[in-house]
Amino acid sequence: MGLHLYDTASRAVRPFEPSTPGEVGIYLCGATVQGSPHIGHLRSGIAVDILRRWLTRQGQQVTLIRNVTDIDDKILTKAAEHGEPWWAWAHRFEREFTEAYDALHVLPPTYEPRATGHITEMVELMDRLVDRGHAYPGDPGNVWFDVRSFTQYGALTRQLLENLGSDDDVAEPPPDKRDPLDFALWKAPKDDEPDTASWPTPYGRGRPGWHLECSAMARKYLGEAFDIHAGGIDLRFPHHENEQAQSRAAGWGFAGLWFHNAWVTVGGEKMSKSLGNSLIVREVLREADPVLLRYALGAVHYRSTLEFTPGASLVEAGAAWERVAGFVSRAVEADDGAAGSVGQVTLPEAFVSAMDDDLNVSAALAVVHETVRAGNSALAGGGAATQEALAVRAMLDVLALDPLDEHWAAGGGSAVEQSALDVLVRALLDDRAEARAAKDWPRADALRDRLTEAGVVVEDGADGARWTLR
Repeated sequence: MGLHLYDTASRAVRPFEPSTPGEVGIYLCGATVQGSPHIGHLRSGIAVDILRRWLTRQGQQVTLIRNVTDIDDKILTKAAEHGEPWWAWAHRFEREFTEAYDALHVLPPTYEPRATGHITEMVELMDRLVDRGHAYPGDPGNVWFDVRSFTQYGALTRQLLENLGSDDDVAEPPPDKRDPLDFALWKAPKDDEPDTASWPTPYGRGRPGWHLECSAMARKYLGEAFDIHAGGIDLRFPHHENEQAQSRAAGWGFAGLWFHNAWVTVGGEKMSKSLGNSLIVREVLREADPVLLRYALGAVHYRSTLEFTPGASLVEAGAAWERVAGFVSRAVEADDGAAGSVGQVTLPEAFVSAMDDDLNVSAALAVVHETVRAGNSALAGGGAATQEALAVRAMLDVLALDPLDEHWAAGGGSAVEQSALDVLVRALLDDRAEARAAKDWPRADALRDRLTEAGVVVEDGADGARWTLR
């Protein structure tokens, strides 16, 4: 069948073919670094990470651009409220986003450009739009996109101009706008904003409008036309509509396919700081293993709303994870060949079909669990389950959930850290085994309690004790 993806612009699942065979360019709207990331922010990163890993597994060379919006109204406002320089405020939360992505095993992008590093490209795009009659200068520092000059405006979200309201958040649009629908490419600084938050241009000193940066950076790193533009469904309008309008008005092909993930909801409401229902990633990970949060956020189809229930969602993910991780552990004990490389392992046809069907992760995970059941039956019969374990690990590798991936081996630590931890735990387990052999039960229990307090779960078996991190 080949990979089929849902395209928001055409509102249909259609075959995906990269414009250049063997190469895929993806632009993902990244974070506006105004505050700590919540789990809703991470959903787009995980959805695109799965897409990227699947494309790579199919032999495609993927270039992924994920931008950082490090200058905007909210960043300036919040930094001023806390008495910090805006650039320090932005950098602080950019680091938090990076740490959150890393903790959940989201691969780093090929490039991660910041808006403030691409002022030159934005000015060049404004010049092009003004010259082509699609933009005009207003008061010094303001440049506006002329929406009515571009006849395809509204094509992405299928909206008519007469049904749209002003792009401004205020009741009365600025007097230098020709039409309430026009949106800002460049914004004059406000009186209370620091000088460092504006740049000189032929149109006056100012700073970028939100939409301009993405068009400029997408062209710089992916060219005038690229394969996939991704982001949360809430960005379709006005952000993505405006991006497409300004890029195509400039004469560029821009995105060939629009890939949008649905919201994360809590108690039926979309996650947002204003509703007070945000679950900050850092706080969730104080209580939960990162692999369980990755599983919970990635196991639902990316276009389906994910209802996240604190506690219950992670318990459900934990139960599923324990089934697959426990099976892999037992299979490796029976035959260490099950711990081999999975890069070239042939994937089950049903799994491939599910992933090619618009990344149907739910159906793909059903194949994983079916294979786990077959492997457990083989082990229960006294045999090995090497092939089943390798197949399970290969499928989970596509989802970044292989239990033997060194990222998860020590709760997100490296192979070196895992090896060092194993030496220390084994030493305590050896001491405990000696105490048990000598029937020194108080000492044996004390050693086990010490491991438990450190988060190490000990499971006694016929072949000795096994340990895992809870």
